[in-house]
Amino acid sequence: MAFYDNARIAHGLGFATRLATVFSRMSDAFTAWNDARVTRKALAQLSDRELDDIGLCRGDIDLVINRD
Repeated sequence: MAFYDNARIAHGLGFATRLATVFSRMSDAFTAWNDARVTRKALAQLSDRELDDIGLCRGDIDLVINRD
């Protein structure tokens, strides 16, 4: 039985691949930052009663934003 292996061995990443990885990570970081900003703003605009209805208080907003 014949076996054909077409896997390539990477001898290091090329410049274009590294550059794409950097931009991808920057984009991911920006997206995460913007999502946190929008969420913080939306929660901050709620009244104390509305926050209580969803089980939060003002002090919990940063905890919700910073959780991993």
